[in-house]
Amino acid sequence: MGLLPALLLVLAFSVRAGEVSPPPVPLANTYQQGVGLENYWISEKLDGVRAYWNGRAFLSRNGNVYPAPDWFVADFPDVSLDGELWKGRQRFAELSGAVRKRVPVHSEWRDIRFHVFDMPGLGPFYERYKQLQALVKKADSRHLKLVEQKPASSHSALMADLDRVVAKGGEGLMLKRRDSRYKAGRSDDLLKVKTYEDAEAVVVAHLAGKGRLQGMMGALKVELPNGRRFRIGTGFSDELRARPPAPGTRITFKYYGLTATGLPRFASFLRVRDDEPSEP
Repeated sequence: MGLLPALLLVLAFSVRAGEVSPPPVPLANTYQQGVGLENYWISEKLDGVRAYWNGRAFLSRNGNVYPAPDWFVADFPDVSLDGELWKGRQRFAELSGAVRKRVPVHSEWRDIRFHVFDMPGLGPFYERYKQLQALVKKADSRHLKLVEQKPASSHSALMADLDRVVAKGGEGLMLKRRDSRYKAGRSDDLLKVKTYEDAEAVVVAHLAGKGRLQGMMGALKVELPNGRRFRIGTGFSDELRARPPAPGTRITFKYYGLTATGLPRFASFLRVRDDEPSEP
């Protein structure tokens, strides 16, 4: 084997190795009234794509690379940062389509920003946040933004903040425990606050529509991670009903509590959960 093919093989192996090493990021539980809010900070929950900047590239939660243009990350610090690639409220589909491409389209990245909300470190969050403030200021990059945090106070004040954000087209709020350590996995150190709950499921089948929906998809049969199946019949545009997500596709749906049998109540489609980069 020649030198060039050997180098290409090593490079290919390195990329594949990186793709099976997901970054160890914290994940959120859902806020419930009664949680002591005196030790939490509030920020807006951005409807973006979670991304982990490892100092060289953006990684998805599964460890795959989002290939950003060189000019986008030219002034980024060479330390790990946790945040969201974001294009603005209610623009998730547009954003996801842009960042998932193996070859980035420069014009689609022009108004994307990386909003950082944490960084790996040994100290408590309030110390890490000070470091983030300094890093973002020093980088002076128009593509790197700091997610603003403010102290939480009471449940009523939290709900008022939630109403204001939702009225502007936002998705919800996040609560971060100010003295929490950066650790992987789901915990109450990070809480999402929304007017509804959401979850993911996998499409199993398309159910035919009736009446006005004759000839289109009427509902999706989906499967939860625990293996239970149910139907989702609302939340779809006519365009999506004409070209529904294929079986095997992961979707996000919203719901309002559980039924007596433990299934999501009033489930409604939100989006196709296609955060991961597309296959080459």
